Amino acid sequence: MSSTVLYMSMSLDGFVAGPNEGPDNGLGDGGHRLHEWTGGVGDGADREVLDDFLSTGAVLAGRGTFEPAGGWGGDHHEGVPIFILSRHQPAPQFAQWPNVTYLSDLKDAVRRAKEAAGEKNVLVHGVGTAQGCLLAGLLDEIQIHLVPVLLGEGRRLFEHLGADHIELETIQVIRGREATHLRYRVRR
Repeated sequence: MSSTVLYMSMSLDGFVAGPNEGPDNGLGDGGHRLHEWTGGVGDGADREVLDDFLSTGAVLAGRGTFEPAGGWGGDHHEGVPIFILSRHQPAPQFAQWPNVTYLSDLKDAVRRAKEAAGEKNVLVHGVGTAQGCLLAGLLDEIQIHLVPVLLGEGRRLFEHLGADHIELETIQVIRGREATHLRYRVRR
């Protein structure tokens, strides 16, 4: 059965984007450093992790992640369906892509993404979408690609979750060349 999996590169101090994040600066100042581990990946551990990421059957993201990324040109990877969580209709430049569906209800978006993914996992992108899925009990796994850098400022991944603990089970720890890959199952 399909699982919802958050795949996120993060600095050691918990940031997934640098400061001054915005529509024309989607990862913020210096935020591109968090994704350098994906460039020039050989045959080692980083390749294994990247291949897993790219084998997902659907993508679920928030509008604030999707649109600053240029909508990934309408194709995140391999032509998989992309579901965008938003209370607003897409801007004209994003409305034309056949694989992209805007939805306003989180539970419906997760259900449709899982159906579209079939036996493959759903790649979850974005801070707001990840937090919403966690709080609603709709996130199955978290994969953090921990990059050895301190950004100091920016957007934190797990801010604003409230005081209740969310327990995780460690599934896997892989040391790559440029990142340590941490995989957790969300306990319910």
